[in-house]
Amino acid sequence: MTETASIKIAFVGCGRIAEAHWRGIQTHVPQMKVTAAVDIDPAQAAAMAEQTGGKAFASLEAALAEGDFDAVDIMLPHHLHEAAATLAFEARKHVVLEKPMATTLDGCNRILAAAEKAGTVFMVAEQSQYWPHAVKAQQLIQNGAIGDIITARAAFGGKAHRAPGPKPWRYYKTMTGGGISIDGGLHWIRPLRMWLGDVDEVIGVLDYPDPEMEGESLAHAILRFESGKVGVFEALRAGVVSAPREDFRVTGTHGVIVIERGRTVDTRRDRRVLLYDEAHPEGHDMLTEAEGRESAFGLELADFAQAVLHGTDLIAGPEESVADLRTVLAMYRSAETRQWEKV
Repeated sequence: MTETASIKIAFVGCGRIAEAHWRGIQTHVPQMKVTAAVDIDPAQAAAMAEQTGGKAFASLEAALAEGDFDAVDIMLPHHLHEAAATLAFEARKHVVLEKPMATTLDGCNRILAAAEKAGTVFMVAEQSQYWPHAVKAQQLIQNGAIGDIITARAAFGGKAHRAPGPKPWRYYKTMTGGGISIDGGLHWIRPLRMWLGDVDEVIGVLDYPDPEMEGESLAHAILRFESGKVGVFEALRAGVVSAPREDFRVTGTHGVIVIERGRTVDTRRDRRVLLYDEAHPEGHDMLTEAEGRESAFGLELADFAQAVLHGTDLIAGPEESVADLRTVLAMYRSAETRQWEKV
């Protein structure tokens, strides 16, 4: 296709994450046009349709029968991923699906089989693969800035706070497939795998300090990677106050990389990538990009669009999402068996 080619896409699920995807399209993917907005809530579908210029639909079935689009962007609760993705593949649509691919490995396998049969582009949207700070850390590591990696730590979470009203779907284990780890925690597992490779085995513990969440709201795990390196994963949602924290710390033989929230010269940036080595014993911010974490939504959709329009390879294929999920599921098994579990 030519450089001026465009892709028509349907938003399936018009909640908060759809707003982020729409902003990403506006800033990074001019060749992508939203022509359909699908949601079981008519008001949400109508509002997104008005915002994007698309047509509102109450179901994916109706959109596939009457809409005009080449691809679907599925942003539904986890337990609905398989049915929606399979339906889209049966209609020979390209699919970008929010993480996790599914709540079970069997579900992932069925989605992958449907994608292969359709022969269309399939992407699992893991925004952390495109976080500017995660990519910068990967570049530093690959360029030997900290020598050989010794260990790494990822920490995710915040206070237990939500808006008044009914509990969000993320609070129900039947919808998420677990708790904080399989939801937001997956965003912290992917960078660890980007930097240290695949995980071989996990030992973990879970707890439930947020009484509203059916799944775990606290997780501690030790990850042993196939390389033999050992890392730590922590996730917590609890209390009424949260304090500043490091998102990641990667320790090497010649230095340390710390990713933290912090004030930057450019207010669009929300993270700092601090390199501590002999030349910078007090730490030096290595991130020069103006964009912050929010830009990842646009960057991942731009990657998807390039694959659809020009046949380029995705930066990360859907199998990476399966590997992330395997890590979390091994953590869940370990919490029950109280021993190391293979990923």
